[in-house]
Amino acid sequence: MSRRSSVAPNKRYDRAYFDRWYRAPRTRIDTPHALARKVHLAVSVAEYFLGRSIATVLDIGCGEGRWSPLLRRMRPSVRYTGIDSSEYAVRRFGRRRNLRHGTFGALRSLRLPRGFDLVVCSDVLQYVHAPDLEPGLRELRRLLGGVAYIEAFTREDNMEGDRTGWYERSAAAYRQLFRRVGLTSCGVNCFIDPDRLAGVNVFEIAAS
Repeated sequence: MSRRSSVAPNKRYDRAYFDRWYRAPRTRIDTPHALARKVHLAVSVAEYFLGRSIATVLDIGCGEGRWSPLLRRMRPSVRYTGIDSSEYAVRRFGRRRNLRHGTFGALRSLRLPRGFDLVVCSDVLQYVHAPDLEPGLRELRRLLGGVAYIEAFTREDNMEGDRTGWYERSAAAYRQLFRRVGLTSCGVNCFIDPDRLAGVNVFEIAAS
């Protein structure tokens, strides 16, 4: 499936990995249409809360930066920044899709600007080593100016796919973690920091 901060032994995020999990029809975890629906969802929610078109996107654990061409098709002027630990992905797509080498746990060391309209962290958290998880989410929140699309899979989901380096965590554990770092659910896999957005109504966010 995706990327993590402390890579499991002998696990390589090379071209063969991305071919297997993202392109090969028998083993891929989603389809181009499914990805497009995620992108449309995240952009729509972000623009709903911001009241304008998105201008900046940060994609943490972006892999090959698959969100980039879809975002640019929707919003041609969007400024996309992708962060991933895969040397292959950064080498192949870095210049074309603006990818930078980095990990979830060391996100703060990249000294990224604050205030991204949309922060994406899709299919990443279950691969992040426990000591990196909360610091990375706190930095994600610090960088957030609009909506975060955070896709996390829990023990209750019984997921299939790339299980190497997968950390089993309960939904309750993730909910507690999101509350601690100040992220509030506002829809399907979407989170905001209510203190940074004006005029958020009670029923636009989930009950804590």
